[in-house]
Amino acid sequence: MTLAQLGRYQITGTLGQGAMGTVYRAYDPLIDRTVAIKTVSCAGLSREESEAFEQSFYREAKSAGRLNHPNIVTIHDVGRSGDLAYTAMEFLAGRSLREILDSGVVLPLERIAKIAIEIADGLAFAHANDVVHRDIKPANIMVLDNNTVKIADFGVALLPNSAHTLMGTAFGSPKYMSPEQVTGKKADGRSDIFSLGVVLYEMLTGRPPFTGESLNEVLDQVLHSAPPLPSSFNPDLPHGFDRIVARAMAKDPDKRYQKANDMAAHLRKYRRIVIQTRREQAQNAEILRAATAIPVATGPGAETVQIKTIQKPVPSPSPPANTRVLRYAVPLAVVLILLAITAGWLLRRPAPDQPTATVAVSAPAPTTTSTTLPAPAVVMPEATPVASAPSASPEAVAAAPESAAPAPEAKPVVEPEPAPKPVAVPEGRIRLAVAPWGEVYVDGKKMGISPPLNALRLPAGKHRIEIRNANFRPFRQSVDLTPDGTIRIKHKFE
Repeated sequence: MTLAQLGRYQITGTLGQGAMGTVYRAYDPLIDRTVAIKTVSCAGLSREESEAFEQSFYREAKSAGRLNHPNIVTIHDVGRSGDLAYTAMEFLAGRSLREILDSGVVLPLERIAKIAIEIADGLAFAHANDVVHRDIKPANIMVLDNNTVKIADFGVALLPNSAHTLMGTAFGSPKYMSPEQVTGKKADGRSDIFSLGVVLYEMLTGRPPFTGESLNEVLDQVLHSAPPLPSSFNPDLPHGFDRIVARAMAKDPDKRYQKANDMAAHLRKYRRIVIQTRREQAQNAEILRAATAIPVATGPGAETVQIKTIQKPVPSPSPPANTRVLRYAVPLAVVLILLAITAGWLLRRPAPDQPTATVAVSAPAPTTTSTTLPAPAVVMPEATPVASAPSASPEAVAAAPESAAPAPEAKPVVEPEPAPKPVAVPEGRIRLAVAPWGEVYVDGKKMGISPPLNALRLPAGKHRIEIRNANFRPFRQSVDLTPDGTIRIKHKFE
């Protein structure tokens, strides 16, 4: 039979079916809004049992109704209609965490941390108001379409001085129950922290920490077994999350986080580290994609390294001074040489209608050339052959009279010496193997994150190497590199 009405609420659809009842979508005509209605059937129960179930629903409304927090579902109303007790709560557009995990979606680590943080925030507020949820599990965590996380179903919530069992049965889901709930001891806020640790473990690894073929096997693991660390399933997981899960799931309540706020603070710290690490890894990947491979050595043992350059539209730097000198000195030298050759050729050229000897030694220079100075000689390094201006022939000199005026002496112009070539600095190589990751500093200067950074080329000599990971004490080592030598540094943060 299809349900059409519950009290004043008009049923418009079914949202889900639980072990204790059905959740409906309904319309509240009194204030014109859509709500979610959770019901529990009392049909077939004795009068005492029916009253007990009804009281659990009223307890939910009384506890959750006073919890006004962004990460807790808001309770609007509670009542009973025939054999059904019901609770009217805010309608949530989203999915339960159980549905998300069952879909096979792999959540990013920063998203997992954010979900756990918001659960811890909601629990911290509830505990501060003396309310313990006692049934934290993925099915009771709603992830809305806007990514807000809300804790639902305070149906087994424990108020001070109220009974925590119903007809001798402990509330909660076996795989997510704390050891004290399994043994029937009093549960407090630390039980919710244990259950949150189990939920976090399942989000990190994709599997619950306690499993078995029977209920007794599951409960025995809850009481006595320590599950493998989450990082054993995901080697890239920062070990800080191992410590958070292990502390939250400690068998002894005194060894767990005593307040959900403390767990939320640690989750926020490691979430910031994850975000920063992912951002730097993305930047390094972009650098590597834009890098150019060039050979840095020849012969046996030659190695190719990546020159990390980001392709950005930045202005080119000015060339060094010695490069600028060479840029202008070479063309100037060529021009001077050509001038010298031309001037020499003009000196040897015979004047029109005159003997060659007379023109060379006694005839006055024509007016058109009287202002032309002889080309200066160019002094070049001995290793570079340079053509010099041709001189008068021996025969012309012997035939010239003593009164002939000698040609003006050319003044030498010394070309600037070429800048010395830079002396190659001997280098050595450092190979890195860091786990899980670390920021690498050389002599106080950050060189990158390893991995992906796995090799450094440094000038030969002494250097101070430091590898930092915010989760552990830094690793430091002094090295003395020899030319063309290789030093291997292997470190694992534990």
